[in-house]
Amino acid sequence: MAAPWRALWRALLRPRGPRAEPGGRRGVRALRRSPVRVLQPQSPREEPPPPPPPAVERGAAAPGLWYEKAAAGDRRLGKVVTIAKSKKFRDNHGKVLLEGHRLIKDALEAGAVPQTLFFSTLRHLKLLPEAEIKRASLVKVKFEDIKTWSDLVTPQGLLGIFSKPDPAKMSYPAAQLANSLPLLLICDNIRDPGNLGTILRSAAGAGCEKVLLTKGCVDPWEPKVLRAGMGAHFRVPIIASLDWDSVPTNLPAGTQVCVADNNAPSSSSLPRGAASAPVKPSPRAAPEHEDEEGAAIPELAVQHYYEDWAKVPVAVVVGGETQGLSPAALGLAASTGGRRLLIPVVPGVDSLNSAIAAGILLFEGRRQLLCRHKQEDGRHKLPVPG
Repeated sequence: MAAPWRALWRALLRPRGPRAEPGGRRGVRALRRSPVRVLQPQSPREEPPPPPPPAVERGAAAPGLWYEKAAAGDRRLGKVVTIAKSKKFRDNHGKVLLEGHRLIKDALEAGAVPQTLFFSTLRHLKLLPEAEIKRASLVKVKFEDIKTWSDLVTPQGLLGIFSKPDPAKMSYPAAQLANSLPLLLICDNIRDPGNLGTILRSAAGAGCEKVLLTKGCVDPWEPKVLRAGMGAHFRVPIIASLDWDSVPTNLPAGTQVCVADNNAPSSSSLPRGAASAPVKPSPRAAPEHEDEEGAAIPELAVQHYYEDWAKVPVAVVVGGETQGLSPAALGLAASTGGRRLLIPVVPGVDSLNSAIAAGILLFEGRRQLLCRHKQEDGRHKLPVPG
């Protein structure tokens, strides 16, 4: 059967007008009157037909593990990889592009479903779990092609298109689950890919139970976020594109929400121990002032980050450097009895990078939760009779 593009090309070249009789003037006049009906196959305005697809070679990387060998410089494969990097492709088709041996191995071990793997040498396949990659289409390509497709300075020669992981179906590492704490992170208006990736990496390192991303944050599956995350996407559940009305339903019951606000008062105006008294949760906090759009911003007590604030369970909200925290984030914190957590800096220094601030607060929260857990264990231990 002829290729579809060939049939289409023949249809385009087929004349639509009446066929001229040989030597007949009426036919000639008809052609002169309607020259647009005559299509010349060799017209310079027309593009030549696309070349036939190159022959595909097959090989076996292991018994029962077959791969296809693509022709060097196949532009169609490059176009597929380029499209797979786009947010439109991720949203419409539910696929993500992963690059690098470590990231792809973490994804496979966590239960992510591979669709297609592009590799330059068989060594890459031998380092991956064979049972998992058997489900994917394996395509061997030239390393020079992967260098062209890759965004990395030093590509490793391994790319993969996966179904977008569902946090509810993932199998996170046992060590990660064993060290998880009732500590959650909420990202509000984090739009820089590098910052978000670094924040996710800190969340995994601090043992966060879950990470929530509100609408306005950058897509966590963007290639730059994946690179900065260093595998955090497959170590901690990430719930993305949440509106603030649905954030409370993704938090454990009784969660206290604290915020790190770039617009917090300076450390020089905050005495040590301020707001050390407990703040009672109130369903409706008194407004402190209004933002540019006239929305009421609730009042929150302010304290240093190293003072006691990590109750069980607790969530930390980190806002973007440009927009800061939204009024909805402050309202949620006020409704749970939360506080603003201030990281004091030297006077004259601008606010900290959001990724740095998130790392400081998360690891301080981890320290406080572990100390609290240790103290509670000590209280429950009964003295051994002599």
